[in-house]
Amino acid sequence: MDKVQILKERIKEMKSRQLEKGDMILSSLHATQELFDNSIPLEAAKVISDELDVKVERIYELATFYSMYSTKPRGKHLIRLCESLPCHVIEGPKIAKKLKEVLNIDFGQTTKDGLFTLETTSCLGICGVGPVMMIDGDTYGNLTAEKTESIVQKYRGEKS
Repeated sequence: MDKVQILKERIKEMKSRQLEKGDMILSSLHATQELFDNSIPLEAAKVISDELDVKVERIYELATFYSMYSTKPRGKHLIRLCESLPCHVIEGPKIAKKLKEVLNIDFGQTTKDGLFTLETTSCLGICGVGPVMMIDGDTYGNLTAEKTESIVQKYRGEKS
């Protein structure tokens, strides 16, 4: 079964649970990113639009409003560095510099091998262990430059 058909099946399942339309749209966007390399391509937005009877412009409005979604392809692993004031004050700029150095990209970019996309994010809610970053669903706190590099290497499959 191709990705579009899988997405249609997931939306059909959501409809069967009689979720609110807004919940179905957001859940459909999450499902889309799981299927389409962490992004929401126009083809998938049109499927959501057709299946939920919502204008494709509304789908893209939501996909571009929330930072958790992206309309452009992202890497296999999404690294988000907290840019809130507590993290910034506690060595956040050093961690940002180390991430850019280790990945050889800037924020908003994806590594050439497609493995990582680097982004900033608002507060992750664990300011007591700042600076903090999240890779996919895993959160890492009390970061140092060395610890940050070791974590990235783990995701690359390298030994630290």
